This record gives sequence, structure tokens and C-alpha cells, in this order.
Amino acid sequence: MKVDLNCDMGESFGLYQMGNDEEMMALISSANIACGFHAGDPHVMRRSVELAKAHGVSVGSHPGFPDMMGFGRRYMTCTPEEIRDYVIYQTGALREFARAYKLDLAHCKPHGALYMMAMEDEKIARAMLEGLAEISDDLIVYALNNSAVVEVGKQMGMPVACEVFADREHTADGSIVMTRSGSAIHDYQAMAERVVRMVREGKVRTPDGDDATVRVDTICIHGDTPGAVELTRAIHAAFREAGIAIGSVKDNWR
Repeated sequence: MKVDLNCDMGESFGLYQMGNDEEMMALISSANIACGFHAGDPHVMRRSVELAKAHGVSVGSHPGFPDMMGFGRRYMTCTPEEIRDYVIYQTGALREFARAYKLDLAHCKPHGALYMMAMEDEKIARAMLEGLAEISDDLIVYALNNSAVVEVGKQMGMPVACEVFADREHTADGSIVMTRSGSAIHDYQAMAERVVRMVREGKVRTPDGDDATVRVDTICIHGDTPGAVELTRAIHAAFREAGIAIGSVKDNWR
């Protein structure tokens, strides 16, 4: 049994530092690298790709709305054409940095408000997927269980990896409870065991105390969540005990 462990990376900008990229990159299999709209700049993008290559980590784009001040978490009213072009522009920028290091982009995971809006709105999901299809025929798109992206991806024949979260609560339909930042992690072992259960049983306990059914192709841990490094190490230990290997979605895809 093998599963992908991903983290949002390269979200610093100029003098502003975000996340624990140096430590987290050594613990994951896929990096979602910010492309300059919600965070990141050309120098940060280059350093992030270079760091990913040094650790053998798969590289993917992490496009968001043009919302640097709101860190891409503010919902914006955009046309499908605008969303398509935002995704193409950002993914294309990161792709060229990857090419400079002889790497191929493996996946795309939209960021923040764009991520959530695409999961809930079929028109936005289609615009995003059509943009990606124009520039690549094999990028794997990360999406929530039972989302519009999963459904439209099936219709379009695009590979979609179902994502769950190690540091967020899940709802009954497999979506997540969004917060502006992750709460501090106190019981790393319990959270690691929850991740193991998601992978092995396809089940996760909701805040209401019920079990939700989830498919787990990739697991996200936010690097800026307090305690993220310790949680990731706890997940590694729990995976070893459970016989679960870590590998990029691209390597796992069948």
C-alpha cells in the first residue's frame, strides 16, 4: 500500500517568509509550489524547485486567485475565461522553472478560494480543467472527494487524485472545514492514527462524530500549520508500523 504526501510550498514572497519548506521538503513526496499570484515570486519559485529536486520530490503547480494581500483566500468573482487563463499563466511559469532543472510537472493543486470554488462550482471546475488540458495531457489534478472537479474530470477523461487532509477536519461528504490557518496540533499520535485509518479503511471521523467515506490518493499537510513538521514525522512512524509506503501520485498512478 502506497500513498502520496503533499505540502503547499514556496509561499514566501520577497522578505516575507512562510512555512517550513526546508524541513517539510525532506518529509513529503509531492510539493505544490505557489506560482506568484497568491504568494511566491520568481526567486522563491526557483529555490522551491531546486529544493524539491534535491530531495527527489515531485513538483506540481499551486495556482490561486490574483490576491496577494488576501493570500488567495478571498472568494473572487471571475469569468470562466479568466480562471482558465490564470491557471495556464501560473502553471506555465512554474513549468519553465521545472524545465530548467530537468523536471516535469506532475500535478496541479489549486490554492485557497480557487480550490474551494472549483470543488463546488462545475463551471469553475471545467474552466480550470480545460486550461490545464490545453497545456498538458497528463497533469494529475488534486481534488476533494465528491467534488465538481472529480465529476468534471471524469467527463473530460482527465486524471484526478482524491485528496484528504492531515490537519483539517472533514465533513460528511468528504470535503473539509476551511480555516484561515491551521489550529495548533497537540496530539500528534492521534492525528497520525486518523490518517492511517483514512488510508487503510477509507473512513474519517467528522466533527459531528459520524464516519465519512473517503478515497485517499494524496494527503495534504500544510507547512505553516504549527506543529506540521512533528505531525509529519508522526505520520511517517505510523505508516511504517502500518506497512504504508509514501510515494508521489505520479509514481502511484495506474
